[in-house]
Amino acid sequence: MTAPLSVGIENFENLNLLLALFIGIGFGFVLEQSGFSSSRKLAGVFYGYDMTVMKVFFTAAITAMIGLLFFSLFGWIDLDLIYVNNTFLYSAITGGVLMGIGFILGGFCPGTSICAVAIGKIDAMIFVVGIIIGVALFGFGFPLWEGLYKAEPMGPLKLSDFIGISDGLFLFLLIIIAMGMFYGAEWIEKKFPRDEY
Repeated sequence: MTAPLSVGIENFENLNLLLALFIGIGFGFVLEQSGFSSSRKLAGVFYGYDMTVMKVFFTAAITAMIGLLFFSLFGWIDLDLIYVNNTFLYSAITGGVLMGIGFILGGFCPGTSICAVAIGKIDAMIFVVGIIIGVALFGFGFPLWEGLYKAEPMGPLKLSDFIGISDGLFLFLLIIIAMGMFYGAEWIEKKFPRDEY
């Protein structure tokens, strides 16, 4: 009686992989259509002439949060079953700083660089080679910075839990902040215009 169950689970896992493939293709398409394969557009956030990256990511985050909360209210999804990565505060801060520096210098993040490679951009290919080298150095040198990597463990922490407010209130505040940031982004783009890139 266990054989049919194992076959069913295996088929479900295969379906997950197929769905992941389609979601990945869709995500790459949206990145490309949003202009995220252009290192100049991506770097524009740091120089003030193009805030598209910030607008798209804030919109995506808010849309996903609204969807999850409504799915939870309708009983279509159990938010307690959603995996939340463990938070290690110091390594998260260090990683964020390093990724930010790489973003400014190279004009890509890991996801957008793969998107740009898919359409044949040479600078993105060089960036991906750098990512591979960085991953290898991190893996081989892990014993050297394992202490930093595991420092200040905070468990699977959500920002709303850390602040001590409900998910709904956090979403409401995030929408207000996003609207302010969108308004600020428009002002910055007008302040630092760049016609062609």
